[in-house]
Amino acid sequence: MSLKTIHIVFVIASCLMTAFFGVWAWREYFGPMGTRAHLIYGVLSIVAFVGLLVYGRYFLKKLKHISYL
Repeated sequence: MSLKTIHIVFVIASCLMTAFFGVWAWREYFGPMGTRAHLIYGVLSIVAFVGLLVYGRYFLKKLKHISYL
């Protein structure tokens, strides 16, 4: 496996983790014991998710001439 493949795997894993954490925090905020911290965590997590998607797309475009093996 090349460094490019490992990098893409980690970016995808990070996207999934931030998305799940954001959804969890959002649901906790609207639950019976939701606090303002849950809302802040949810919003920041979704912003990080979008940032990782943009970075992943940039990375793929920048290194499209390098193989995955």
